[in-house]
Amino acid sequence: MHALDADPRSWWAARLLAEVLRRVPDATPYVGVLRLLADGIADWQRQQRPVPAEFGPVFWTALPLPEAERLDLLRRLVRADTTAGGPRYLDAAAHLLAADPTAVQPHLARWFDDERPLPATPHATVATAAQALLHTYRHRALDDLTEVLVDSAHPRGDELLAVLAEEEPSAVCRAVDRWAHDGRPTRRVAAVAYGLRAAPHACTEADRQLLRYAALTLLARPADGTLHGGALGILVRDPHARARHLPRALEHFVAGDPQLPPSALAAALPTHPEAVLDAFRTRLHRPDAGAALFALADVTTPALARRVADLVREAVARRPDRAAAVAAYVDRRLDQGPLARTVLFPLVTGVLDGGPEPVRTALAAVLAGPGPLRRELRAFLLAHECTPAVLESLLRAAARHDADDLGGLVHHTGLLLVRTPDGATRFDRALVDLGREVPGFAARAAGWLADAPQDWAVVVGPSTRRMIENLAGVRVPA
Repeated sequence: MHALDADPRSWWAARLLAEVLRRVPDATPYVGVLRLLADGIADWQRQQRPVPAEFGPVFWTALPLPEAERLDLLRRLVRADTTAGGPRYLDAAAHLLAADPTAVQPHLARWFDDERPLPATPHATVATAAQALLHTYRHRALDDLTEVLVDSAHPRGDELLAVLAEEEPSAVCRAVDRWAHDGRPTRRVAAVAYGLRAAPHACTEADRQLLRYAALTLLARPADGTLHGGALGILVRDPHARARHLPRALEHFVAGDPQLPPSALAAALPTHPEAVLDAFRTRLHRPDAGAALFALADVTTPALARRVADLVREAVARRPDRAAAVAAYVDRRLDQGPLARTVLFPLVTGVLDGGPEPVRTALAAVLAGPGPLRRELRAFLLAHECTPAVLESLLRAAARHDADDLGGLVHHTGLLLVRTPDGATRFDRALVDLGREVPGFAARAAGWLADAPQDWAVVVGPSTRRMIENLAGVRVPA
């Protein structure tokens, strides 16, 4: 091994080591040497040194080793894969997984802690490669995979389980039923977490029944009181169980039970609008109002969306300190496209025209993004707004979003701001800050000043102009 490390081109060293290791009846006593070799191959590849052909993927899959050791060695070796073509170590791991998923899945889950990058796959790591393999070959042993992932107790496993809840809800519903009856508290916690995730995607009566029985099992355990809110959240998503369990779910929601997500209760709006909206109205007075309001942004049915908009107006009037929550709601609705206009345009323009300053300031940042409805609302704001804090919020967000016609928007906002000493100071400070913080902004601003110096002289003073040219590294004509 030392001879090979000194010279990877040494044919006799590579051949001798490969033949000896391949012919031993059990290579386990030599795992230490194999780990050094695997790490060495990855290092040689990174240093663009030659890798002996004897140690390609076939060598490692043929070694007489337990799967745990083999997969650990492949974990080290996948970092040696290249884009040059030919056999890959990651493909070897995939073949092992396809051949015996039940045996290999637990060992691949141990890759989740390895965040080293894979040179052959941009933006991927060893951990994300393991996730991708487990997802790709999930159908060969779905139930086993859910158990492996929950056993891993790892964020990467949680991410993949969340994907499975959407793509393979039947498998996750079966897992939730198993976990709800498990004696281990961590399994019952998982039953609630993934029952809530799978419930929106449970389309068959069999799946809904599994979730229903799992939730009822959890509710029947007084010792699991902290999980009851989540169990109720599963039940109120179920049309067959909703009416019976909604009153208790409303009590938990109003009290701020963190296990009962607002989205679960929002699912009951079509059948019980009055009771659910009253609960949301009360919840909006709590510190965690943001999540509740954000969940209502997914209510798109016109009649219900109008009632939700009325609720938002109430929140603006009564609790202007909920500005961030209101802005997040509007942002989410704006992302839903032109269909949101009928309800959203009168709501937002009503707030912009005389609403509390903190809410207008938060909305200004939201309106800086791209899209026709945002552009229309942005024009309304510019036509009606004169408060420096609101205009500054729009300016800073527009530069970071690279808004449509950014130069025109900056100039227009500057004309409004320089009407007052406070506004002029804010405008100058914002331009300098953005020049330092937003890549390319100083150069673009310098270009605007050079192209139309007379127009910009009205809003940009000599000292700010010099700061911009210093940041941009150019000379702007006076």
